[in-house]
Amino acid sequence: MASTHHAIDYVEFTVRDLGAAKRFYAAAFGWQFNDYGPEYAGIKGVDGEVGGFRQAAQVSTGGPLVVLYSKDLDKTLAAVRAAGGKIVREPFAFPSGRRFQFTDPSGNELGVWSQAPGH
Repeated sequence: MASTHHAIDYVEFTVRDLGAAKRFYAAAFGWQFNDYGPEYAGIKGVDGEVGGFRQAAQVSTGGPLVVLYSKDLDKTLAAVRAAGGKIVREPFAFPSGRRFQFTDPSGNELGVWSQAPGH
């Protein structure tokens, strides 16, 4: 995978329980992982790793909001709920689509968006 100069290349999440994080993201989004021991797993992307989970005793939440894309927002919302995610902002509309926000088992907040029809 070729990296692009000054582009976001990798997103690393701090999690309290690596196994729980992997189970949640696999169930909610179908993610797969590269395991690097008991405290780290890489997140597989189409052309290589796009991020990772680092286990730590303390997790600081807040900071930049990572926003994922979904072709079917309602289906993704249901999958996040079924996997145990906590919805912190129900779906809302904005000019080019809809979005919701959730927290994972470690308290990391992410968003998911989908395009409005015709965009």
